[in-house]
Amino acid sequence: MRTLEEKATSEWIRFQEEIGIDILVDGEQYRGDMATYFAENLEGTEISGLVRSYGNRYYKKPIIVDELKRRGPISVDWVHLRPSPDGTTGKGDDHRAVHDDGLVVRRILRFAGGCLPAFAKLLHEEAVALEAAGAKVVQVDEPALSTRLDELPLLVKAVGIVTKGLTAKTVLHTCYGNYNEIFDYFNQLPVDQLDLEMSNSGLDLLERFKREPLKKEIAFGVVDVHSHVIEPESLIRERIEKALTIFSPAKLYIDPDCGLKTRSVEEAQGKLRNMVAAAHAVRKARGLT
Repeated sequence: MRTLEEKATSEWIRFQEEIGIDILVDGEQYRGDMATYFAENLEGTEISGLVRSYGNRYYKKPIIVDELKRRGPISVDWVHLRPSPDGTTGKGDDHRAVHDDGLVVRRILRFAGGCLPAFAKLLHEEAVALEAAGAKVVQVDEPALSTRLDELPLLVKAVGIVTKGLTAKTVLHTCYGNYNEIFDYFNQLPVDQLDLEMSNSGLDLLERFKREPLKKEIAFGVVDVHSHVIEPESLIRERIEKALTIFSPAKLYIDPDCGLKTRSVEEAQGKLRNMVAAAHAVRKARGLT
């Protein structure tokens, strides 16, 4: 299975390089869902039965049964995995693949809802290891951010534990919730960038951002990952132009709403191709580099 995961990872990295994506991801070919992979690599957890996430999507819910401990690096190996010029897989100690030629890897780290300080310390250790391995961007994933409003102050403190002392760009991703309910906390989160779903909700936060500016960078979702429709380049370009009425180019990053796991390969590739083409078209029209 590991061989197939590495092959799929290399193929997706190569695809991103070919279409001109600026910040590469590994595609998480080794993960069955958002949480289980990390829990399986921690001491103090057990994996229970299936829990419904949404629609017909399920995941195996981890349960904390003892003190949480990190056995060692969980995802660092994947930072070094990329196609070499000869088409083989380059990994291991070849840090030049990360440092010298502009490869940027975004790690998606699951940030569970309970026992936040304990998880935060473990994630900080993993983030430090990723940075040492050459990752220039470290992203923390909390998709359910808007579902536990009473825990938001604790969450802000926990994210601070994760990101403390990092020199890599830090990002927090959340998706599919009532952003208006948590909006006041956006500028309090101790990260450099927020990564938000915007297209599935019809860009409905733009007016709020106009009234109450975001004081950090934004990764602005321009394709809906819950739709089978491959958005045309013209529609994506229109969304980018609307974003630019609020955010300066220096603080605006373009990406999908969320992960493309629920889409077919053809749909995922089509959405990404059109997204890159639209971004390049906007850059050219505005004289941006």
